[in-house]
Amino acid sequence: MPSELPGQYEELLALQRGVISRAQALEVGLESAAVSSRLRSGRWRRLQRGVYATYTGEPVREAWLWAAVLRAGPDAVLSFQTAAELDGLTSKQSTLIHVSIPREQQVQAIPGLVIHRSSRIRVARHPCLTPPRTRIEETALDLAQSAADLDDAFAWLARACAGRLTTPARLRATLTARRRMRWRGEFARALGDISGGAHSPLERRYIRDVERPHGLPPARRQVRTARGVRTEYKDALYEDFGVGVELDGDLWHPPEAHWRDRHRDNAAAAGGIITLRYSWPDITQRPCQVAAQLAAVLRRRGWRGTPRPCGPGCPVGRSPTR
Repeated sequence: MPSELPGQYEELLALQRGVISRAQALEVGLESAAVSSRLRSGRWRRLQRGVYATYTGEPVREAWLWAAVLRAGPDAVLSFQTAAELDGLTSKQSTLIHVSIPREQQVQAIPGLVIHRSSRIRVARHPCLTPPRTRIEETALDLAQSAADLDDAFAWLARACAGRLTTPARLRATLTARRRMRWRGEFARALGDISGGAHSPLERRYIRDVERPHGLPPARRQVRTARGVRTEYKDALYEDFGVGVELDGDLWHPPEAHWRDRHRDNAAAAGGIITLRYSWPDITQRPCQVAAQLAAVLRRRGWRGTPRPCGPGCPVGRSPTR
């Protein structure tokens, strides 16, 4: 940290990755002319209007994020994709920095920033993490409600829970606290599916479009199984009937993955488990045919339930035409 600033500000500069606003510099006792002199000499670098890096060299990512928050105002917090980046909800670094400010705050467009307005900024703000950002539950729900479709929305919620960043219960509590929420009912049902073990949009579609509407028994999700010294997981396991289901969300599977899948399926068969494997097109375009096939296998393996058609033209539960 630069020795030219008073000692009590060294902690602030360490916290803010060497970034300081003009207002903060004036508070510490520097004159406006002194700030301008440091900028002219190159000892300080302007990152945003009125916000500076107090060192030479290229600022790190976190310094740019601090600059965005300081530029946007005292109550500003990082949010949406940028907050998700900081908390590990996504591995992608957003080109534009997303910042949320109080709805009543007046601010002009800021280059490089996407400004979101929120009436609940104070409760959405994480109480201690820096740079200031929204809580993970708020971030996940913000991204979910701004998603292009329900599959993308579910992916944000599932990713937050699968990464142990939060829980379905905490997300549900935050969902309830929000007065305005797109897809509220769908999100509530999605969180129930996540609680039940659905970790991806494809797994949720399997529950929603294959299992439930056709009266099939509920499977156990993400079942951990041991084979020798290796641990494997079944996306869905009908344990009482020795039937497992694997869902492959990749449209293109490399040859070595096909071999690995067959090897795993063969090993499961040796242990008495039949594995059915379905792709994204199977579940999204042919759910009734998948349900009919699964029902037939389950009945042959001892299931005594009665599958039902989900609507006109559904082949489930109907005798084939001769």
